[in-house]
Order: sequence, then C-alpha cells, then structure tokens
Amino acid sequence: MASNGIKDQVAIVGMGCTTFGEHWDRDASDMLIESATEAYQSAGVDPDDVDAYWLGTFASGVSGLVFSEALKTPYKPVTRLENMCATGSEAIRNAAYAVASGAYDLVMAVGVEKLKDGGYSGLVVPGPDGDGTESSMTAPAMFSLLAPAYCEKYGVEEAELKDVLSRIAWKNHVAGAKNPKAQFRKEVPIETICKSPRIAGMFGVFDCSGVADGSAAAILCRAEDAHKYTDNPIYLKAFSIAAGPNEGFISEDYDFTTFQEVVVSAQDAYKQAGITNPREQISMAEVHDCFTATELVLMEDMGFSERGQGWRDVMEGRFDGDGAQPVNPDGGLKSFGHPIGASGLRMMYEMWLQLRGEAGERQIDNPKLGLTHNLGGQPGRCVSFVSIVGNELG
Repeated sequence: MASNGIKDQVAIVGMGCTTFGEHWDRDASDMLIESATEAYQSAGVDPDDVDAYWLGTFASGVSGLVFSEALKTPYKPVTRLENMCATGSEAIRNAAYAVASGAYDLVMAVGVEKLKDGGYSGLVVPGPDGDGTESSMTAPAMFSLLAPAYCEKYGVEEAELKDVLSRIAWKNHVAGAKNPKAQFRKEVPIETICKSPRIAGMFGVFDCSGVADGSAAAILCRAEDAHKYTDNPIYLKAFSIAAGPNEGFISEDYDFTTFQEVVVSAQDAYKQAGITNPREQISMAEVHDCFTATELVLMEDMGFSERGQGWRDVMEGRFDGDGAQPVNPDGGLKSFGHPIGASGLRMMYEMWLQLRGEAGERQIDNPKLGLTHNLGGQPGRCVSFVSIVGNELG
C-alpha cells in the first residue's frame, strides 16, 4: 500500500467513555453528552476550544446534527461517518488526518450507538440489494464457518478447538469483571461457557458479543502541542484501513481461516510505525472479537501467532491479562459490549488508560505500544482498521 502515515504527528490529549450496556432510560444524546463532557474535562478544554468534530454512528442518526443538537456546539463543523463496525475507528482516523494536514488545531472524534430499544437484534440485519453472490446467513452463522475451517486446515480436533474458543470467552469475561464500564462484569466458568446453548455451528451463547448502547470520545491535537493539555498524551504511530473486493464467496482460494483485509491493514500499520516483530513489540491489543473464533484467527493475521499456532498460544495464556501479550484487557466486544459506532473509540479508550497507567486492577506492566483493530462485514467481505499508539515519541 502507498500509506505514508502520520507517525508521531498527532496526539490524543483527552478521552471519555460511557458505560456500555442496556441503557433503556437514555438516548444517543445523553450518551454523547456524557462521553464528550468527560473528554473535554480530561483535556482541560471547553467546547469552544474544539475546532471540528467527527461523529461515527451506524444507525443512531443521519447527519452531524446528531452531535451538534445534543452538545449545542456553536456552528462548528461536524462530519458524520459510517463504515460498519469500524465506524468509531473511522471517526478518529479522519479527525487525526485533519489535524496532521494542518486544517485544524484541536478536534474531537466521537462515536455513539443506541441499539437496544431500536429494534436491532444483532442477528438479522437486512442489507442492500446485491448481485446474488453475497451470503444471506446471519452474522453468527457466517463467522461460525471459521471454526471447522481452522480445524480442517491445521488438524485440530473440534472438541479441542471448542475448548480454545471457550477459553477466549473466559479470558475476556475475566477482564470485563475488572472493568466498571463493561456491559458484562462477572467472570463466567469455562464449564458454563462450554455448555451454553448453541447459536450456530460450534458457537454457543458465550462465543458471541452482546448488543449494547454506548459512546466514547477522543480529543486530538498536533504532537508538539500535546503538553498544553495533558502531562501524559498518547501518540499516534499508525492508522490503516483496508476494504476488500468481496471475493470470498467467488474465490476458490478462500478457505475461511484468514481475513485478507486484516493482513493488509496490519502490515501497512506495521510499516508506518516501524514494527518488524509485532509478537514482541506490541505490548497489548484491543481486537474485534465479535465471535471467539474471530479473535483466534486475528491473532495469526496480525502476526501475534504463527499460522496454525494461535490456538496453542491461547491455551498457554499468552493473551491473558497477565500474559506475555494481553489481548482485550478491557473485556473486548465480548464483555465490554459492542455499540457499533462507539466500539473503535472504546478500544482507544483502553489504550489511553493503559498507556497512562490508569487502568486500575487490570493495568498491564509498563506498556509501550498498543494496537487496536476493528473489523466490519463478514469473512471474505469486510473492512479492517488497525491503529498503533504509544506513550513515547520516536
């Protein structure tokens, strides 16, 4: 790819995040106000200080007015974006590039989604008319194809892989139990996870992320200005997004054990950030664990595990909160929740806390570089976003 990147040109100087969950008594405006207000306070700025806004939402509004009406912003530019489950990440990417270009000095990226009382179940989503080559299966059914494909390719018994998937869910619930803002805040025994009612294929209830409401926000400025707002900024090392050509169902080569969009976006991000060994150089990651098998495949696509060895790393605890390379230390989509427009910024919120040493009970020891990853779509047809951030320049 031809990305030049904006390494160390832009910093995050404030963030905010609501609790994620079933907020029956709150609408999108309430959650936008909460996350944005926390971000303003975090950076020590007033709304008038922010030059422009980027709002990410999948289904909770159709223009920038969703934000400006809620916050009563005084005629500031607000750009509304949507890119499936990568919507929140798209908002911060566009905000960051606006700062790097010199167009604005101080900007906000904010994501929000109100799903629980909007008729959206997370299982059946009508899509636009296509050409007949796209799958009509539900998301759990589509992603469940990853599990038997992985078993077939790498010679793993299905019963053994089921234990691997259950351990991923268990790990993320352990992390969520330590997070006061997570949707699900209880540890779940592996035995309960293994015996949960089946949803699709090898997936049980606990292999699937929940449907949640929530909002998260970030304030960004040029790196050289960061210490005007905070003593502990975090610096953007790489932002990459890749949209696939939708060849999964028409290509005989696609085997459902990888997301090529993830491979491409990760490699591009590593090039921008100067990462040559992600397994050793990335301190921690927040990844798009919409389903447990997705997280497993992502470990290999992003180079955290060798091909066919990710399941072993899972079972050995490499990706646990106290492991060598923690993945989803805040609980991930699985436990923190997945309000579509907010999830990418929620992932960045965890990087903000961890890199500043403010993650409390789940704090990782001396992290230097963190990665966030969003996936939108389905196997063989998706968009993928990867960011790398750190707490030091250089």
